[in-house]
Amino acid sequence: MEERLGVSLFERQARGVALSLQGEAWLPHVQQALERFTHSADSLFAAPRTRLSLMATVSLIELWIVPRLAELQAVLPRRQLLLSTMHRWPDYAQAEADLDIRFGEGDWPERDSHRLFGEVLTPMATPALLASVDDWRRLPRIAVAGPRLGWREWDQRVEEGPGSMPVVRLDSLVQAPRAAEAGAGVLLGSLPLCQMALEAGRLRRASPETLPMAEGYWLTWRIAPPIGNDGRTRAVGPASRESSRRRRAVSRQAPPPLGWSVPA
Repeated sequence: MEERLGVSLFERQARGVALSLQGEAWLPHVQQALERFTHSADSLFAAPRTRLSLMATVSLIELWIVPRLAELQAVLPRRQLLLSTMHRWPDYAQAEADLDIRFGEGDWPERDSHRLFGEVLTPMATPALLASVDDWRRLPRIAVAGPRLGWREWDQRVEEGPGSMPVVRLDSLVQAPRAAEAGAGVLLGSLPLCQMALEAGRLRRASPETLPMAEGYWLTWRIAPPIGNDGRTRAVGPASRESSRRRRAVSRQAPPPLGWSVPA
């Protein structure tokens, strides 16, 4: 190498060999080249990662999926997870993700589904705000727009009569817990989605009562159409749809899984 470069890279002494000034100057470039070589070898010859795309609402990604990413990576060590945010309902059809997490009753055309957890609502606020009054019902209310039950249903099913009107109404399940954590009032929040805030002490339940919903969060994936003897796909008939409905019924009766459940 020295003959080819025409310089001395090492100083050979009686007690050993040391880099020359030219060798020390060249060393960072050699190290960088070796690192690139190692990276390219890993990229070309290491076991490939299989991509798995998952679409969900921004609230579910931020409040439920992201805190569990380490758990998901442990379950799927050789998968590259691609998260996509659903802003509008048509986004589900346009994205064609491998998996969707949807809110509903688990019945979508041409899709199979597995229930992750149900939606349960309960009032919650900061510990400081709850300690400032003798009755949490006197606190200002925070409401969330959307398909979920709200304060009116809470008053009808749990309280003896109608309560106060909400002082603020938000259209995001991400913004609403943040407003509650800021002390803006008491939120009729989702126990599953606010679990981290409750465990960390940023929020505290104001009441032991809950307002469960029939809807929940479902992991869904497209049902592959059956293939005929001629190699062509066939339309999904009533028998296949009935089989899918039976599987969803069994999933409703099963307890929600503690971790992730991903179809094979």
